[in-house]
Amino acid sequence: MRPFFCAFGLLLALVAAPALAHQPVLAPLGDHGSQSPIAVKDPEVSKAYFGQLTGKSAYYRIVSAEPFRFYAGITAPKIDNCPLTTRFSFDVLDGDMKLVAAADGESFAWWPWYENFGKKWYWVGPEIGAKFKSTRTLPAGTYTIRVFNAENSGRYVLAVGDEESFPLDVIVKTMLILPGINRDFWDSADCSAR
Repeated sequence: MRPFFCAFGLLLALVAAPALAHQPVLAPLGDHGSQSPIAVKDPEVSKAYFGQLTGKSAYYRIVSAEPFRFYAGITAPKIDNCPLTTRFSFDVLDGDMKLVAAADGESFAWWPWYENFGKKWYWVGPEIGAKFKSTRTLPAGTYTIRVFNAENSGRYVLAVGDEESFPLDVIVKTMLILPGINRDFWDSADCSAR
């Protein structure tokens, strides 16, 4: 009976405070290079892609038939008192794979941030936008976001979009994937494992 009340409480929290969070998306493992990117649907809707670099850059693809408000930012899970050891950068490329914008995580002054909705700490890196919101509109077309660092390793969270939306199917999906995300991204006392 206890799991039911926990799930019901999470459901109420998600319904009551949707404007405080991104839709969590667990990025699939595997090779997501420029030829097999992760599809970003509804690019204005706020999503947080929880991913891991395993030797190569990760690519995300946006295809939009209409101009759209663009926002992207990169964060990393902050574990207890562990220092930030892995920084991430990302580029936004157009349909010809030419640079539209770059967010350099190596030279950025990352800062700790507590996200009240998910009750988790993050290291906040660079963004294309300001204060987690869009500051530009991109023309219709195809765009690719490339997430990388010098070693192409580590766990990151790529936020895309700034329009909060939590329909019932997303709430149910969130309830199912959140325990795994918390386990894989935050449940570790070993700083060297990050």
